[in-house]
Amino acid sequence: MCDTLCALRPGAALFAKASDRSPGEIQVVEHHGPRAPGGALRTDHLEIEDRGSFALVGSRPVGMWGFEHGVNERGVAIGNEQVWTIDDPRGAAPALTGLDLVRLALERGATAAAAVDVLTDALERWGQGGIADPDADKAYFSSFLLADPGDAWIVETSARSWAARRVPAPERGAAVSNRVAIGVDFTAASPDVRAAGDFDRWRRTSSPTAHADKRLAVTRPAAQAADATPGSLVGVLRDHDGRPWGRPGHPSGVEPWPPPVVDRSGTGVSVCLHLTDVQATTAAMVAELPQVGAPRVWVALGSPCVSVFVPAFPFDVAGARRAPGLAPQLSSAATWERFRRLRDAVEATRTRGDGAVAEELATIRAALDPVEADLWRTADELAAAGSSGAAGAARARWAHAAFEPVDAALRGLDV
Repeated sequence: MCDTLCALRPGAALFAKASDRSPGEIQVVEHHGPRAPGGALRTDHLEIEDRGSFALVGSRPVGMWGFEHGVNERGVAIGNEQVWTIDDPRGAAPALTGLDLVRLALERGATAAAAVDVLTDALERWGQGGIADPDADKAYFSSFLLADPGDAWIVETSARSWAARRVPAPERGAAVSNRVAIGVDFTAASPDVRAAGDFDRWRRTSSPTAHADKRLAVTRPAAQAADATPGSLVGVLRDHDGRPWGRPGHPSGVEPWPPPVVDRSGTGVSVCLHLTDVQATTAAMVAELPQVGAPRVWVALGSPCVSVFVPAFPFDVAGARRAPGLAPQLSSAATWERFRRLRDAVEATRTRGDGAVAEELATIRAALDPVEADLWRTADELAAAGSSGAAGAARARWAHAAFEPVDAALRGLDV
């Protein structure tokens, strides 16, 4: 499960993604500089020709080549979702995974529309298949949300079949989750879908959609809100179904949140996901994609509700093969483990009841919120300093060291 959304605004678009994976799977955030074409490129399961790459920053499950979400230097952002279709991914030969397609489209797409072409061309040429979640030994097909400063597209796939829908300007934004949502309203499609005339024919009707629909009821309005900001999208990524996580039980029968069992109606599922021992949000990102200037990102490792969205300016040094604008600790598995320990500490208090979860979470947020607020305030001031080379270099230097106060707060929480 995952949730991805984008908000289209005059002058800049906003993008956000919550990556839900196996609870113990580590994700790291990496910057990759531009790469010249030539030679071979090894994806998760295939070796293909290397056509070169734009500089990009993305969140990668350790052990995988592909990205769950990311942004390139041209201001294209992409995230993917698992979808259930009539084609069985377990029978597909190892090929490209949804994560591979995210990274390839970021490497080669100068615009959202161009990235759609990269993604669908790769899908038709090499196919889709193979294990994409090693911890769960799971293969799956994907949908995607692609955005740039002035445009957004949704792509839904099933094996080599696909449909793409351009988000019309009046909608002002879009969100995708774990369900097929394109029907006859596609803008472009593979030949078999065009012949059928309706991508909904590929939807597996026996698979429930309530778990996705209830999260879309949170993310879609947020994407289309006229006053959307990076901060408001962070709030969405921390959403626990509109309730305080750890709300204590009550003699009247009010359940703690989240409840221990998830049913087909989606009870217990939220954007910030906590399905203990099954799946959890393991990384998240918010990005600002301006019409003028370099993209900004805010990166969280682990569950958003117990993490810090650390600001970064990964493209402020043109053509850089390293990223002085990205805190190096975000590329460390050990950093992810520290946030995992915070999540585990909160979830371990569930059995105590009487608001213990809420108390534990409040203690963590009391330590982390002031640090996050200070980082965001300083990053906003630096962003307003202009586009000169000196200003960009100053932003990059600051962001490179931005994790230091986070580290101090985590040490204060004994992680």
